[in-house]
Amino acid sequence: MSEVITTETRDGITLVTLNRPEALNALSVELRLRITETFQRLRDDPDTKVIILTGAGRAFSAGLDLKELGQAGLRSEKVSSVDLHEAVTGTGKPLIGAINGFAVTGGFEIALMCDILIASPQARFADTHVRMGVVPGWGLSQRLLRLVGSSRAKEISFTANYVDAETAERWGLVNRVVPADELIPHCMNLAREICQADALTLATVHELIDYGNSHTLAEGLAREAILSASHQGDTSAEALEERRLKVQSRGKQLNQD
Repeated sequence: MSEVITTETRDGITLVTLNRPEALNALSVELRLRITETFQRLRDDPDTKVIILTGAGRAFSAGLDLKELGQAGLRSEKVSSVDLHEAVTGTGKPLIGAINGFAVTGGFEIALMCDILIASPQARFADTHVRMGVVPGWGLSQRLLRLVGSSRAKEISFTANYVDAETAERWGLVNRVVPADELIPHCMNLAREICQADALTLATVHELIDYGNSHTLAEGLAREAILSASHQGDTSAEALEERRLKVQSRGKQLNQD
């Protein structure tokens, strides 16, 4: 029996694949447990600097396993939504979502937990919570409106209609759309670029941007001032010069390309 989730780590990048393609990577109890355990492990893994999350087959994830829910019901849930949400969002490491196909309801929510979304042309997003009579519990109602605005978020959630990849890019839901066979290579290249960043500074900037999502501008600026002052005090002139030379070298290389 194949694993419902697979991981592969190389050069600081861990590729996590939801692996129930025959069920469109529906979020069974087992898969949700494995997602939670995997991200908890990656949080403490020194060999993982950046994480890429994708799905096997035609879907990223079609959401909760409705067949399983139909047999047991929501009240019998064995997996804490809080645990999964905290595990995926709590690694402190950049998370790139490689959206290869359907990302529906719970699958859509997990996609929205990612820091950066890259999609293939086959990507389709939908929120069917209102059709199912279930209120979102993994942050969809709050994250979606911050990405696409209140009016578009309401259209997506009120109608449960699919949003195709082109529209998702136009609305700012995904950063870009790339050919299906280039999706993982593109995300890997993006992850490699992120891996070149100073680890402590990257973690701090990551924290500040996430902080700004849930606080006012004034609060965000105050937090930035505190962390900036603390960070500068820990950085030597030699370290700054070394980083300056690396940035300068990279800039020359990019201009030549």
